Amino acid sequence: MQNLYIGYHFQVEPKDLGSEILIAELGELPFDSFIETENGFSAYIPKENWNENILEDIYILNNPEFKISFTIEEIEQKNWNAEWEKNFDPIDVDGLCHVRAPFHPKTDAQYDIVIEPKMSFGTGHHETTHMMIQHLLEMDVEGLKTLDMGCGTAILAILAEMKGAQPIDAIDIDNWCYLNSIENAERNNCQHISVYEGDASLLAGKKYDLIIANINRNILLNDMQTYVDSLNPKGIILFSGFYEQDIPHIDASCTEKGLTFVKKINRNNWVSLKYVNS
Repeated sequence: MQNLYIGYHFQVEPKDLGSEILIAELGELPFDSFIETENGFSAYIPKENWNENILEDIYILNNPEFKISFTIEEIEQKNWNAEWEKNFDPIDVDGLCHVRAPFHPKTDAQYDIVIEPKMSFGTGHHETTHMMIQHLLEMDVEGLKTLDMGCGTAILAILAEMKGAQPIDAIDIDNWCYLNSIENAERNNCQHISVYEGDASLLAGKKYDLIIANINRNILLNDMQTYVDSLNPKGIILFSGFYEQDIPHIDASCTEKGLTFVKKINRNNWVSLKYVNS
């Protein structure tokens, strides 16, 4: 007899940020698979680990900033690898960086990154990750001590190492991201990436030449002073994870703390900002 699963099919507005937060919360529960859909994502949990009140303490479901609805179904266990393969397409960034899964053919891109697509978020599909890749492709990061904060799948840390940055710390508060980042760093033969599970409190006493922070607006603003305190003189910091309308809040905080604006990249109302520690 096949194992039974309970599938939750979430409709999320705004989709990207809301899905990211909701997946992080569900990741603390026994949900073991997430698959992106057109309007949100589906989450699956073995029926033996499920109960009717399992979503009772999920904070974002009661947050008025997000509109989230869902349906539930009982299903037989799926071939998750087949589902991932069906929903994961390779990404090409400016003809220079190719992000693919192990089952995609290798191309002649200068930077070929292999990410195991256990879920679609953090793989380069999202606008914020795409823009951060663009920033890194334009920069000379050779020998820069680097931090990838909110590393997700460690895709940005991996690209930074491929471009010569070292040593690199990759940090994420989510256990799934922590474990997947270790796997992906090994998969791409990275020798200079150290992965940690935690938040900005891990930065105490550390200094970096380059900080990559692809996190939502509220966390960025809350931890901004910690990032600035961790940035060497003339160090560079790349931000993303927020919308065009959030720029005044981010910029005011950066300027107040002595950072100087350098560049902005836009993509579908998402933005990425580059600052230098003056």
